[in-house]
Amino acid sequence: MQAARQSFTTAVRYVAARNIAYHKITMAEERLKTVLGHLQGGSMTNLMKLWEEKTLFDDVNKRLTSGASDTYYRYTLDDPHLSKEQRDFYEDNGFLVIRGLVNQADLDKYKCRFQDIADGRVKVPGLVVMKDFSLRKANSDEKVVNKLQELYLDEVLFSYCTLPQILDYSACFCGPNMMAVHTMLINKPPDVGTLTSRHPLHQDLYYFPFRPAHRIVCAWTALERVTRENGCLVALPGSHKDTLLEHDYPQWEGGVNKMYHGVKNLSEKDMQNRVYLEMEAGDTVFFHPILIHGSGANRTKGFRKAISCHYAASECEYIDVTGTPQEVIAKEVLEISRTRFPELKLQTYADVWKLRARLVRGLEVNL
Repeated sequence: MQAARQSFTTAVRYVAARNIAYHKITMAEERLKTVLGHLQGGSMTNLMKLWEEKTLFDDVNKRLTSGASDTYYRYTLDDPHLSKEQRDFYEDNGFLVIRGLVNQADLDKYKCRFQDIADGRVKVPGLVVMKDFSLRKANSDEKVVNKLQELYLDEVLFSYCTLPQILDYSACFCGPNMMAVHTMLINKPPDVGTLTSRHPLHQDLYYFPFRPAHRIVCAWTALERVTRENGCLVALPGSHKDTLLEHDYPQWEGGVNKMYHGVKNLSEKDMQNRVYLEMEAGDTVFFHPILIHGSGANRTKGFRKAISCHYAASECEYIDVTGTPQEVIAKEVLEISRTRFPELKLQTYADVWKLRARLVRGLEVNL
C-alpha cells in the first residue's frame, strides 16, 4: 500500500509540473491512469482495481483539486454540445432532457416499424418481442406487445442508435469510443386494470456487467407525447450519486413483467423526491445508469411509445457479478438467453452482453 501511495504521489507531482491540474479533472484522471500503468507494472485489470480503491482515489482527487480553478465534473466530459448549465444539471440530478432532438420523420419510421412487427407483418429473426404479463396468451398486436429488444438485428430500428445527434450528446458522457450495449423500443398500451404496465423503480446498472458506471448513459426518446397519465418516466434526482442497490421482483397483486426487477426497501422520503419527466415527441432524456427511475401505468386509451439505447465507452471492462446484488438477475438473464440461443453456448453473463454490443462510433477497445 505504501508503494502504491508513493506511486500516486509521483504521478500527481508530474501532473502538477505540467499544469494539468488546471484542465478538466476527468482528463487528468485518464492521464494519471496511463502513468500509473507504467509505475505499477501490472495488468490493466489490477490497475483498475487499484484505482477504484476509495482511499487512494480520494487522495488523488484532493491533490488535483487543491490547485484547480475549474469545477470537478465526474459524470460528464468537456464537450461543446453541453453548456455549463447542462453539465451542472446532469452532475446534480443524473439526467438531462434535450428538447426536439429527433425529427418527426424518424419518429414515424420507428413507430411504423413497431406496428408492422407487433401485427406480424414483419418477422425479424432473433428480435425479442415481449408481451405484457397480463396479456401473454393473447394474439400479438399493438395492445399486447410491450417491448422489442435486440434492435441491432433490425436495420430500421437500429438506425436510431446511430443518429448523429444522439451520438453527439452521448459522447458527452461516454467519450469518443462508444458501443451500443442495450437497445429497446418500449410500448405502454392502455392498462387493462392489472397495473402491469408499470415499471418498478430500478437502476439500469443492475443489469450491466461492465464498469465504470459513469461512462455509461441511456438515450431515451419519446416517440409520442408522454405524460403522467400515460406513464411517463419517473426519476429520483441525485440518486445517481449513490451505490447500486439490491433489487427483486415487486410483490404486486396483478403480477409483474419478466425481468422487471425493482429497488428494494425505498423509503417514503425517497418517493416524495420523485419527479415526472413529461416529454413531447422527439424529446430525448439522457440519464446515468445508477439513477433510480421507473414509470407508471398507462391510464389513458392511447399508447405511450419510446425508443432507447444504452451506450458505454468501449474502454469499459467486463466484471464478474458473482456474489454481488447483480447475481440474481444474471442467472435469470443467462437462463433465458441460453433457451433462446442454444446454438451460441453462452458460458457467462458477460457473454450475453458481448453478443449485444455494437460499435457505433470511434474505436472498439474492450467491450
